[in-house]
Amino acid sequence: MASRLYQTKSYGRSAVHALHRVDQGCSLVGFMLSPSARVRQERIAQLHFTPPTAQELKGSSEHVLAAAILFLLLQLGAFLDLHPPPRHHPHPHLTGQDLRVHKLRNPGFLGRKFKWKNLRQQHPVSNFTSLPSGPLADIPKIQHEFTPRTDEEETERQSRQAAVKDAFLHSWQGYKKYAWAQDEVAPISGVPQGNFGGWGATLVDSLDTLWIMGLEEDFKLAVSELKKIDFTTTGLEELNVFETTIRYAGGFLSAFDLSGHAYPVLLEKAVELGEMLYHALDTPNRMPITRWRWKNAMLGEPQKASRSSIVAEVGSLTMEFTRLSQLTGDPKWYDAIVRIMHVFEEQQNQTKIPGLWPMQVDTRETDFTKETTFSIGGMVDSLYEYLPKEFLMLGSRGQQYRDMYAQSLKAMKEHIFFRPLNSDNKALLIPGTKRRTPTRFRFTPEAQHLSCYAGGMVALAAKAFDTPDELDTARQLVEGCIWAYESTPSGIMPEIFQAAPCKEDKEDDCTWSQEKWYHAIASPNPPKGASADVPQQVITNAMSIIETSKLPPGFTRISDSRYMLRPEAIESVFILYRITGDTYYQNKAWNMFQSITSGTRTNISFAGIKDVRETNSTMIDSMESFWTAETLKYFYLIFSEPDLVSLDDYVL
Repeated sequence: MASRLYQTKSYGRSAVHALHRVDQGCSLVGFMLSPSARVRQERIAQLHFTPPTAQELKGSSEHVLAAAILFLLLQLGAFLDLHPPPRHHPHPHLTGQDLRVHKLRNPGFLGRKFKWKNLRQQHPVSNFTSLPSGPLADIPKIQHEFTPRTDEEETERQSRQAAVKDAFLHSWQGYKKYAWAQDEVAPISGVPQGNFGGWGATLVDSLDTLWIMGLEEDFKLAVSELKKIDFTTTGLEELNVFETTIRYAGGFLSAFDLSGHAYPVLLEKAVELGEMLYHALDTPNRMPITRWRWKNAMLGEPQKASRSSIVAEVGSLTMEFTRLSQLTGDPKWYDAIVRIMHVFEEQQNQTKIPGLWPMQVDTRETDFTKETTFSIGGMVDSLYEYLPKEFLMLGSRGQQYRDMYAQSLKAMKEHIFFRPLNSDNKALLIPGTKRRTPTRFRFTPEAQHLSCYAGGMVALAAKAFDTPDELDTARQLVEGCIWAYESTPSGIMPEIFQAAPCKEDKEDDCTWSQEKWYHAIASPNPPKGASADVPQQVITNAMSIIETSKLPPGFTRISDSRYMLRPEAIESVFILYRITGDTYYQNKAWNMFQSITSGTRTNISFAGIKDVRETNSTMIDSMESFWTAETLKYFYLIFSEPDLVSLDDYVL
């Protein structure tokens, strides 16, 4: 999930995933979508002229005048991007699939310059839900009141910050040299990648980081380049609407807010993209098509949402769509996400685990209750993460988001969070996975790097909703991820692993012992009434598994040993530092940064690695845009002055 900054001094906050600015009490920015062009288009589309024959023109000056008027009207239509449909078939020799191919290969068939905003909705909305209004409730101060540092502490802070900036510059220069304006650069081969539409995902997604780091010339260069992006075409047959939203719309909007609205083209491109994405919601029930065949929409073909959609991709459009409406005054984007989130709210307590939503949902029938697997990691993560952030984006006016978050956190604490056995006997929490079988629930103590956002989410919500007791929950969640980092030889947490869970119904069960660990590895589900003594055969089997699987103490299995340059852990460490002011988190962040950069640096940039259990792992030729857009941004901010992107001014 890409990270943005949305400012909160007008509606609520700002999100560093897209860095959107919202100023409390101020009016909306005056970038409005004028309906005048649409009105002119409809009026001229109603006119129909039959061209005069040559014989008629020869004998009639009136016909000459009519032809001249027709010519001028057609030229005016081209200038205004008005393209009324032809009254006759323009290509009578083409039918069916041949006609479809001809249309897509010849954009002129659709008009001299196709624009998504001019494409009519098949299922138009008659009444839009407007942004909430009324007085703003007081939001408690979120960020810690920092005191001046000693000279020694300041020198150390600046040194660490400079090291992070150097890592970003190394990544950025490699991208500029080998894959400028492409989605990504392959950090080993240098081959440009186009996995996200080919519109320059890294360029757009990294705009806020460029601004934050004071790289003004590179920022201006990127802004100049993004003007060329054409959202009417891509080499992909199918677009991931969620990824397109967070990487592109988020990138434009956050940079627009951070730069003080000094670059109008950023909002213009966000609106242009928003007009496109709005058609992914043009379904009978206004639910999004998350894996969207955009050409079908362009051709006006019927669209329906999927019977099986990843829940995070359905419920994580809120922040960017809300900010679009806040900045433009056009309610349609906010209306779109309100309709989606109403379904989540309505069905939250009807699922197999009330309070939580399953990993997949039926958006075609708007049934979010059938599926049986629950997690807060991959496929689900940002749905929960955005609930308190959307509340802040709306300036505390979105009470339903607070309520949904409160219900979900209660269910997480009961069903998802677990305490892992660890040799330091620390109070840790890790999110796992629970499945509903026909007869019972089955819990898997499986940790994901993607779940590490949870500590930051809980900490932010604890401050925003004035529930200070939950800060302890947040600390334990963050400590769980720090423990996972520090447990491996590389000093980096794996993508997915399983840990030995403590039995909550037994006192002192979380006290470390080798025998408990062995038992969790070799006999994770002993029958009820089994002896607490660990048989020698179990110990022997466990020791063999530990050796062959290279398991750190407390780990019982590593399902995915990779590290993909992900940001979730450092994001939560950063938030805990800004909320508590405890330099402990800065020191942990520095250890994480050193481990990551020493094991992933290439001549071009930084790369994912295959196995965190090795100190010199084979690298993966991949660097997703979130490395520069999020991971390095959070590392930079944790070593920055506290007023740089303050949590009291922005939502990250």
